[in-house]
Amino acid sequence: MSQIATSPASPSQKALVGASKQLRGFFIALFLISFVLVWLETLLPLSIPGKPGWQEALLLLAAAATTLFTLSRQLPAQNVFLAAGIIAAISGTVQAIGALSGIPFGPYVYLDAAGPRIFNVLPWSIPVVWIIVIFNARGVARLILRPWRKGRLYGFRLIGVTAALAVAFDFGLEPFATRVKDYWLWRPTKLGLLWQGAPPSNCLGWLAASLLILAFVTPALINKSHHKFPPDYHPLMVWLLLNLLFATGELKHQLWVAATFLLVTSVVAAFMAIRGARW
Repeated sequence: MSQIATSPASPSQKALVGASKQLRGFFIALFLISFVLVWLETLLPLSIPGKPGWQEALLLLAAAATTLFTLSRQLPAQNVFLAAGIIAAISGTVQAIGALSGIPFGPYVYLDAAGPRIFNVLPWSIPVVWIIVIFNARGVARLILRPWRKGRLYGFRLIGVTAALAVAFDFGLEPFATRVKDYWLWRPTKLGLLWQGAPPSNCLGWLAASLLILAFVTPALINKSHHKFPPDYHPLMVWLLLNLLFATGELKHQLWVAATFLLVTSVVAAFMAIRGARW
């Protein structure tokens, strides 16, 4: 059997790969450090010097950066950043429409703690949250569905599980954002079955927005190379740490139902992801 000869990497290529690894390691360390700062501030009565909210902004940016750089190890960087741009554009548009009209999520208003606003409507942090949620939910879904990755319906299953994980993430985010950190406020509605103040339309809105985003970004995230990569646990790490942050704030504020739901779903998702990765 003939073998295809591959040319050795040039010194410039090796230097680029080395720099990429160092940058990824830097962002992972920055994410972990910022997570510890925000987690301790949430758990304990700490007063961190500086402008209020800087450590939370750092956590968001570090989580997004480490997510993008880690995914770039498996996909072309231009595809990853194109997908991030699509996520930011669609989610930003949908959330801005929601803030102005209450459609599709329900009536809510952003508060000052959410950060500076784009065009005085949408906090800059919201599209970043969606980038973190979609990429890492998809990464966890890939681990869960790894045993079925060669099936004909794998792509549709991946989209479905990713959207379900995004909705589950929002279930944990809502009470943390509204009752712990005061990022936004839900206005009263006549709809029943509220989840920590959020109407059921919020769940449906998140599901619809997630499916819409995935329909556009999935082509850019398909790995067209024949190189096989080992299971990537990085999305699961980011997912679990953010859920731990939410659960900590909810437990401190005695939001027992929300914290219990979040911890149970995190344990179940982690078990299924690890089991799938070891298949």
